[in-house]
Amino acid sequence: MPQQQDQTIPSYLDSENPGPWGIFLEQVDRVAPYMGELSKLTNTLKHPERCLIVDVPVRLDDGSIAHFEGYRVQHSLSRGPGKGGVRYHQDVTLSEVMALSAWMSVKTAVVGLPFGGGKGGIRIDPRNHSPAEMERITRRYIQEISPIIGVNQDIPGPDMNTNGQTMAWMMDSYSTLKGSQQPGIVTGKPIALGGSLGRVEATGRGVFIVGAAAAKDNGIDLNGARISLQGFGNVGGTAARLFRDAGAKIVAVQDHTGTLYDAEGLDVDALLLHVQKTGGVGGAANTTCIAAEDFWSIETDILIPAALEGQITKHNADAIRARIIVEGANGPTHPDADDILTQKGIVIVPDVLANAGGVTVSYFEWVQNASSFYWTVEEINQRLEKIMLDAYHAISATAGEHQVSLRTAAFITACTRLLEARELRGI
Repeated sequence: MPQQQDQTIPSYLDSENPGPWGIFLEQVDRVAPYMGELSKLTNTLKHPERCLIVDVPVRLDDGSIAHFEGYRVQHSLSRGPGKGGVRYHQDVTLSEVMALSAWMSVKTAVVGLPFGGGKGGIRIDPRNHSPAEMERITRRYIQEISPIIGVNQDIPGPDMNTNGQTMAWMMDSYSTLKGSQQPGIVTGKPIALGGSLGRVEATGRGVFIVGAAAAKDNGIDLNGARISLQGFGNVGGTAARLFRDAGAKIVAVQDHTGTLYDAEGLDVDALLLHVQKTGGVGGAANTTCIAAEDFWSIETDILIPAALEGQITKHNADAIRARIIVEGANGPTHPDADDILTQKGIVIVPDVLANAGGVTVSYFEWVQNASSFYWTVEEINQRLEKIMLDAYHAISATAGEHQVSLRTAAFITACTRLLEARELRGI
């Protein structure tokens, strides 16, 4: 087994950091000059419509009672009910959940879904709790936020450290509260409870779809192209498999357990199996582990940050040697790093477009629940590809029209749609 390198996150990620909400506010400021007559409403984007902070008490397996802080934020409901996942993580903050809800508003508008933006979270480390404790925590959380969610009001879904089982508990608790079956209250459910085929891999598939389109536009042949990924869960793992199937080489993978590199291409299937068994890429057989900070300087055609937000900063942006960055994670790039990368000629496919595949198939699930009519996985993937490609080409055209980056173009499109809806509805 290769020797494990120190994977300590550099201290600069905690210094000079505006936080996720600060990053979103700067993104809004950057797009404001393009809003024209709607600019008078731009500040409405800087104020979430509703922020709920709840106490989540739970009786632990040993009989003691613990309290956890939970959140549900609805950034904008102008274009439809809120939509956004719930994450369980020990570092969840209100700033993070606010930003994630705002990015969901932008994301759903970019791909033209009739949703607004919402997000939820509980500040908890699931690794320290039994499945029975996590079930009780989940059910109590849904009880606490139930006054502001609903099938046509705000629809949670899975996110970091939550999954189909979590959604099943949420649906059951909410249905019990309402006294009727409410399958559409959450998305990302198990298939047996009304979940949609293709949902688990939808975000990673969307990353591949727009990444392949961007590669074509920039003269990169996927056959033999080099791909580096940070994060190897549902998003990164699915994207890696699809790029590999298209002929690309996965030359580097990083997660919280290690950083692997192989210029000839890693064995994706073996790595996926190792992650499924161990929870991370570290220690995988027949791999070479390198220092975490060296990940960013690996020469690659496409870099896919698919882990946490705030990973690419002004401190490591200059070291990046990629032709295209496809943001599988939410908010992985600081605005000042954006400028450095753009000046270097690196094309960035922004998160609000690149990882919109998940919410798109969540929309499909919501529609199927409402009609009690379900589609095949082939129909799901076909519809997903059309929506993602239509959005990518529209954003590319806007970028060309205004001579701006794809991120700015995405925000121009989304914020225009959000503010038009807000103006029509009135204050």
